[in-house]
Amino acid sequence: MSQKPEDFFKHVISHSKEYGYIFQSSEIYDGLSAVYDYGQLGVELKKNIRDYWWKAMVQLHENIVGLDAAIFMHPTTWKASGHVDAFNDPLIDNKDSKKRYRADVLIEEHIAKIEDKITKEVEKAAKRFENFDAAVFLSTNARVKEYQDKIDAINARFKTALNDNNLEDVKQIIIDLEIVCPISGSRNWTDVRQFNLMFSTSMGSVSEDANTIYLRPETAQGIFVNYLNVQKTGRMKIPFGIAQTGKAFRNEIVARQFIFRMREFEQMEMQFFVKPGTEMEWYEYWKKARLNWHLSLDLGADKYRFHDHLKLAHYANAACDIEHNFPFGFKELEGIHSRTDFDLKQHEQFSGKKLQYFDPELNQNYVPYVVETSVGLDRLFLSILSSALKEETLEGGDTRTVLNLPPALAPYKAAVFPLVKKDGLPELAESIVKDLKFDFNIAYDEKDTVGKRYRRQDAYGTPFCITVDHQSLEDKTVTVRHRDTMIQERIAIDKLSTFLEERVSLKSLLKTL
Repeated sequence: MSQKPEDFFKHVISHSKEYGYIFQSSEIYDGLSAVYDYGQLGVELKKNIRDYWWKAMVQLHENIVGLDAAIFMHPTTWKASGHVDAFNDPLIDNKDSKKRYRADVLIEEHIAKIEDKITKEVEKAAKRFENFDAAVFLSTNARVKEYQDKIDAINARFKTALNDNNLEDVKQIIIDLEIVCPISGSRNWTDVRQFNLMFSTSMGSVSEDANTIYLRPETAQGIFVNYLNVQKTGRMKIPFGIAQTGKAFRNEIVARQFIFRMREFEQMEMQFFVKPGTEMEWYEYWKKARLNWHLSLDLGADKYRFHDHLKLAHYANAACDIEHNFPFGFKELEGIHSRTDFDLKQHEQFSGKKLQYFDPELNQNYVPYVVETSVGLDRLFLSILSSALKEETLEGGDTRTVLNLPPALAPYKAAVFPLVKKDGLPELAESIVKDLKFDFNIAYDEKDTVGKRYRRQDAYGTPFCITVDHQSLEDKTVTVRHRDTMIQERIAIDKLSTFLEERVSLKSLLKTL
């Protein structure tokens, strides 16, 4: 699509609403900021994504099991995890626009603009030189080196400021880089302040002196406090993992970019418990495994990259993100973290209960180290939806909007049409739907011309359209039209189930891993 990124992103948002994927929450009351509802097609796509993650993570691994921990947890959980004292965002206000921003995001976006200049220099050089070598150019070009030196200097200073919790220098970096407010265009900034992101509420009597509890800001802690329950009842041997999907809540002061950053969102996490000293080996293993999972969706290898964390979280000794190229640039999609034994030791200390594992091979007890994979389901949904949305120009100058979703994830696997609403064609079409619906989510559509129905299903992302015509009454065959190529082929009705199973089942995706 030739639209500007910001225009394309607006198109993604409008398409999501028009075709029943995502609605603004409480829209009839003018909505609730940064909270969204998944519509009739959105909930199907979201479920299919979740199922694919679950099957790939749990069903295909003998040493990974599932868990569904409660959203409410004892408040001491969040004291032990560090969230009460350290779960903050550095925020800054522009005095003229009255708008609030995350200070770290302002700096990261400034760095991204410098990186864009490097990309443009490379692209210009590639056009000038026939035997262009990008690696040589990057290492020898003075202007590019100057840009890279700027980036390195900013990153080094920013990392030091964050590690030292030096909010004054974070503000000074913004001033020195002459970063302006996108709304007012001014550099009239307030001081940088930290805001805790947890939602709090009250529950009856949790204990004599504590009735304030929190909506969980992550799903991981539910796994850690249940680690020993799962290990003992499941007779799990290290290394083993515990996977969980579920809602989490963060009071994002600056929530934006549609479903990319919301206050209520869903995570898909797996905590992998390993012997101390082997964590980096498993960290590298899961980096590769998780990237391969994303690549299996066939959205384009160029849409992903690794990004190492400048500042490590208090619990980590290694951390990186798998970033995806969203319509607004490369942003975090999934995190892989080596969390050491921080979480389990903290819960040991605060609970007074031992959370050790007895290793029969070593004949000793130890607190396991943990390698975490954590992906936001909503962000994953957005990455798939925005990558799949295309506007194509056809022969004759016509255009079509098509959602090239991975067939196994598409809400409808096929749509069945009677060519006309008479002559027994609707009855045969409905009988086909009845046969297929036990295994596949099938749409039935008899309104408008077949051409309009094709366009409607293209916009829904339906991989196959099955048309029942008069020949179908004679030889029990139907026309199957492929979404991506628009090629049509004739298939026997009794072969449809096998045809779809080979192309749209989650099994077809899982086999690529």
